[in-house]
Amino acid sequence: MARCTAPSNGHRTASGVANCPACSSRSRGYGGYSSYTSPSYTSYGSSSRSTSTRGSSSGSSRPRWSKSSSSVSYTPTQIQSLTPIRETVEARAAAQPDLRDVFLCHAWGDRKEAAKELNDLLVASGVKVWFSEKDLALGIPMMRAIDKGLANSRIGLVLVTPAMLERLPKESVADKELSALLAGNQLIPIMHNATYEDLRNVSPLLASRSGLDTAEDSMAVVAEKIAELVNIEF
Repeated sequence: MARCTAPSNGHRTASGVANCPACSSRSRGYGGYSSYTSPSYTSYGSSSRSTSTRGSSSGSSRPRWSKSSSSVSYTPTQIQSLTPIRETVEARAAAQPDLRDVFLCHAWGDRKEAAKELNDLLVASGVKVWFSEKDLALGIPMMRAIDKGLANSRIGLVLVTPAMLERLPKESVADKELSALLAGNQLIPIMHNATYEDLRNVSPLLASRSGLDTAEDSMAVVAEKIAELVNIEF
């Protein structure tokens, strides 16, 4: 007797039913009704090797690095964009355990307001931050600061504000440098009082990477998510 290729969770697609030796004939015998299970009804708890999310009744999800006791919820898009960053955090933490958790890149005009607020929230959450206000001399070009900061940190955060949008074109950010940082999953854009459409007009490469947005979460929640993302327990 032909055996079903997906006996536990069911088939996720119609093509999966068609290719299954057990279910293909059964689906034809019932007027086209297939036996596959819709992804929205799949039980994520059926295997000890869970996927990167655990569903909830509200539709929010929890990434694998977030503790079950955490009250922070994530959108599927956030989990998708942050998962490669988490993998970079884990790899760099194993190779260089003495690095700081994050490097915070920001515009000069944000140093005493939005950037300081984010830095203070991160520090209060136990994150070790490389912050130019205390770690870098004045007058250093932004890309050099990114290079220096990332060399001493596991990942980088770019606080995208109106001030940053104004500054980016003047900094002559090299596409190859930015591309390397993004390809290496080392950079997270954090939108604050700015949109991805605004960012796309000045830096299409940076805008191609999803991150976090204070239009969706408060600055405090953004800091909590970053804290969870970089927390490594040895």
